[in-house]
Amino acid sequence: MSRLTNKQLLSYAMFGFPLAMVALPVYVYVPQFYADRFGIPLSGIGAALLLTRVMDAFIDPYVGTLIDKRPEKYSYAPYIILALPLMIAGFFGLFHPPHLSTTLVFIWLFFSLIVVYSGYSLASIAFQSWGAALTQEPGQRVRLTAFREACGLIGVISTALIIQYGNFDILSLALSLMLVATAFLLIRKTRRIPGSIALLRTSLLLRDLFANPHFKALFIVFVVNGIAEAIPATLFLFFTKDRLQIGHWAGILLLIYFFAAALSMPLWDRLAQNLGEVKTWLLAMLLSVLSFVGVLGLGAGDMLVFSIVCICSGMSLGAGLAMPPALLSAVIHAAGHSEKKEGSYFGVWNWATKMNLALAAGLSLPALEFLGYVPGTTDQRGLLALSLAYAGLPCVLKLLAATILWRTRLEEVGMLHADCLPANEG
Repeated sequence: MSRLTNKQLLSYAMFGFPLAMVALPVYVYVPQFYADRFGIPLSGIGAALLLTRVMDAFIDPYVGTLIDKRPEKYSYAPYIILALPLMIAGFFGLFHPPHLSTTLVFIWLFFSLIVVYSGYSLASIAFQSWGAALTQEPGQRVRLTAFREACGLIGVISTALIIQYGNFDILSLALSLMLVATAFLLIRKTRRIPGSIALLRTSLLLRDLFANPHFKALFIVFVVNGIAEAIPATLFLFFTKDRLQIGHWAGILLLIYFFAAALSMPLWDRLAQNLGEVKTWLLAMLLSVLSFVGVLGLGAGDMLVFSIVCICSGMSLGAGLAMPPALLSAVIHAAGHSEKKEGSYFGVWNWATKMNLALAAGLSLPALEFLGYVPGTTDQRGLLALSLAYAGLPCVLKLLAATILWRTRLEEVGMLHADCLPANEG
């Protein structure tokens, strides 16, 4: 067992800060940015997001297997270094498009997304795999993921502040500096995990992964829950602006949401130590459902109630970020694949994350347009469709995910200790 000090955990986790600075603008701000500034229809933006995310998602399993097959002399560091220029160049391109026709701007958006997604995929898979290999002790793995996701949430909060009070020029510069600084800290201060010797340099096929019932159950829950979380993230700016008519407060509300998630991390960590990761995640899902049910009755100007919703749903997000990767680390360890095949698991894991976001944007935006909603509308039919998509559908999906999680036996994996693990190489 590898017990990590808080200093070691922080040295590793800080890289989550700039990764979040990449993710939030791409996933939340891009639809409104290109719709407002360039007049691209929602169906067009949704199509671009869907296609690029699907393309990127299907590369992730290959990236994971590539990392698993790295030579013995390599750790995860070369993949982090390779990803840095891709993320920086793609991000600058995405939020600094040239003055072009609508068609050419759409093409620019498409290719900028491909570049930034490629860098983000490579960095995040290597980063998560590195973390899963650092420790397999049940209490430690929750703490590691909590540290990592807390740093990510601080990155999200910083990004929201910069966008609220600055601009994308400042954000792009800050992102570049933080990527380089935290990558240096990660590589210099985090324990190196070498590649396997030549005879063991293998990866897991998809059929091998899904033959494991624990991984299959966790994956299904993660996908259903992930779609439930991705839909409100995609529609948040449209909902606050058109349904609640408090678009000028959107940045502040995002800050409230992410502050609640960050501040809730110690609570979820403590609960996980006492109740286990599965029960803690279930509690968070139910809290999310209760908060979003209240959204369905909101209308113009309901700022105070929606702020409370943001606090409760933000707290739920904290557990939703920390518990799933901790459970995945347990599944990897229980299968006997620790420090060998994390890349294969996290490649598929990231594929699921991207597909969740792709489906949320690629299906919800065109569906809303079909049902009569267009940005800036005052039509009640369109606004009702927006409310049901933003809050109603996620509640249904969350309850489905909670039901599946409750009926599985993942808590048996989550509480496993090293001395009772099978010596199976899969």
